[in-house]
Amino acid sequence: MSIGSIRLWPRTLAAQLVIVTGAAVLISNFAVALWFGLGQQQLTESAIVDRVLDRAVSASDLLATIPAKQRTAAAHALSSNIWIFQIHHGRVPAGTMTDDERALANRLAPMLSKPKMAKGLLVKYRGETPDEKRRLQRDGAVIEIMIPLVRGTQLTTIFYHPPPPPWPMQSIIAATAAILVTAVAAGLVASRVTRPLSKLAVAASAVARGGKAPRVPEEGPDDVRRAASAFNAMTDQVSRTMESQRQLLSAVGHDLRTPITAMRINTEFVEDPDTRERLEKNIEELQELTEAVLSAAKGVGWEEQRRIDLAALIESLCTDMEEVGIPVAWTTHDAAPLSCRPNEIRRAIRNLIENAVAYGKRADVHLEQKDDTYEVVVEDEGPGISDADQQRVFEPFVRLETSRSSETGGTGLGLTLVKAIAEGHGGTIRLRNREQGGLAATFCLPRGAAAA
Repeated sequence: MSIGSIRLWPRTLAAQLVIVTGAAVLISNFAVALWFGLGQQQLTESAIVDRVLDRAVSASDLLATIPAKQRTAAAHALSSNIWIFQIHHGRVPAGTMTDDERALANRLAPMLSKPKMAKGLLVKYRGETPDEKRRLQRDGAVIEIMIPLVRGTQLTTIFYHPPPPPWPMQSIIAATAAILVTAVAAGLVASRVTRPLSKLAVAASAVARGGKAPRVPEEGPDDVRRAASAFNAMTDQVSRTMESQRQLLSAVGHDLRTPITAMRINTEFVEDPDTRERLEKNIEELQELTEAVLSAAKGVGWEEQRRIDLAALIESLCTDMEEVGIPVAWTTHDAAPLSCRPNEIRRAIRNLIENAVAYGKRADVHLEQKDDTYEVVVEDEGPGISDADQQRVFEPFVRLETSRSSETGGTGLGLTLVKAIAEGHGGTIRLRNREQGGLAATFCLPRGAAAA
């Protein structure tokens, strides 16, 4: 499996809602912590600078009052891990200060007890420290302040910025708990939405396959409940309409068959053989057209689905057609279990075979098993169909043969019914011209289709 084929983003609404909510809580907690952390850091920096200035001034005032011989020892006693006080003798070293260092020196000058001390004041931000103090310099700058004590003596105060404290464990635990609680709450809300939506999707799929839709429970949030209620009302109305249509078609079919039968009987009294033959032929065409229209108008989905062996069904159909003289050849295939409406599948494949024989002299039928579909392929040796007409032939009453004769062009409803049956099972029908001549019709059915 390639990396590109791995789906990192979940496809279900519940999982997406949990992930998005958890990510939002995580980002918001991080943003708040960062905001307060930066604010606290600024306050801490300001407090540290004030403390450094105050400590440097206090140390200089104290050491200025101590005898010269004791100053070095006193400075050493005042030092610690982050504070170092050193006594230097000699002239004040010359040095230039940056704008930040000069601003800090200007804040320090008014704090000195003797104004003349400000003349030799020097403030530096050091980027490097002695090796023994390097660990104290990892997380901040080092401030070095040089203040003159007496003529020829200066006090150097070095402050090593302590590292910032780590995030408290309490904050991490609180953030983790907030994410978990929010994710659980999002999951509960998502389940209330997705559960009825999933049932609605299953019912809609059943209707799309031509089956009878189960009633969807009207539960969940108001929007979802209203959608389920509207779907139930729609399916009830469609079911009533389809039932009325079926009853009407049955009545029309009965009413049409009666006069056709009477007309067929009356033709027996016609004495002229040619006239009688033409009348019988016209009545037969009318009978075939009536049956085809009724079959197509009834649509698909009235039959209950059941588990069958598709290969055995096709083999039986081809055997029956071959016995009555239809030139059809079947390539044996292993068992192909499928949940479907078998009479509809048999009717669709029969139509494809009859089309192949009518236009291509013979029909070669074989079954191909793909990963998730079965493909029934019917090939002929006819002239094929132009690319522009390969979709048009599925429209009702479309016949590429222009004579309008039922013997050569049929009723124009066979492929329309094949397409309706394929789509009613969640499948497809497609046509293609073979390179060696003739047409190949591929009737695709999903292998995993559950019974509607």
